[in-house]
Amino acid sequence: MAKVVVITSGKGGVGKTTSCASIGTALAMQGHRTVLIDFDVGLRNLDLVMGCERRVVYDLINITTGEAKLSQALIRDKRVDNLYMLPASQTRDKDALTFEGIELVINELKQEFDFILCDSPAGIERGAVMAMYFADEAIVVTNPEVSSVRDSDRIIGLLDSKTRRAEQGESVRTCLLVTRYDPERVEHADMMSVQDIEEILAIPLSGVIPESQAVLRASNQGIPVVHDSESDAGQAYMDMAARFLGEDRPMRFIDFERKGLFSRMFGGRR
Repeated sequence: MAKVVVITSGKGGVGKTTSCASIGTALAMQGHRTVLIDFDVGLRNLDLVMGCERRVVYDLINITTGEAKLSQALIRDKRVDNLYMLPASQTRDKDALTFEGIELVINELKQEFDFILCDSPAGIERGAVMAMYFADEAIVVTNPEVSSVRDSDRIIGLLDSKTRRAEQGESVRTCLLVTRYDPERVEHADMMSVQDIEEILAIPLSGVIPESQAVLRASNQGIPVVHDSESDAGQAYMDMAARFLGEDRPMRFIDFERKGLFSRMFGGRR
């Protein structure tokens, strides 16, 4: 049965789109038919991260308004079989989204895909609520800073109250993804620790993505960083996807390693 998964967080700039692209790519690499939906109407960045911005013809709004068929709007990834994306509109307003229209799109996608990943916009307004409403599961993305964690706590409250599952007396299975984590800064008390974040948000931790230049480099190239298997961030996203599928993997990249001069000069890529 297809699962609808929302990638969400109240604060902007925490890595939702990067995470949606990499986790979706990793799931497809494991053989699962996966589609990514960009709900950030008016901005649209998922197509840039996926490297398919020049292939966008129709978008999510065109489908919900009946201006195009779903098959016309879906963009197939050129690198990974089983991976598709549905872009958002850059010219329409978020008010153009309707629950009825989104439900029709998701129901149609459920006939073809194993995972439907919804890339939520920042904030707690209509676009974000629309992205999470039909979710079966949620990945809450947060940075290790107070404002980001506080906003994530607010989002968890919305997942418990503003979704279809909540209306039916059920719950959305929710897990935590911490991004831009720097163990050295944590040791120096310049950043919240994973333990601090878990204690505040009280949801299961599924992944920690280290601060890494590889993320920025991959985004600028239009390639999900999970393709960079030599980078710590790429490995961390593969670990995250494996845990999401139920595999037991150790949580790497959360401990500070003191490096000598030789290691700092000739160590692995960051």
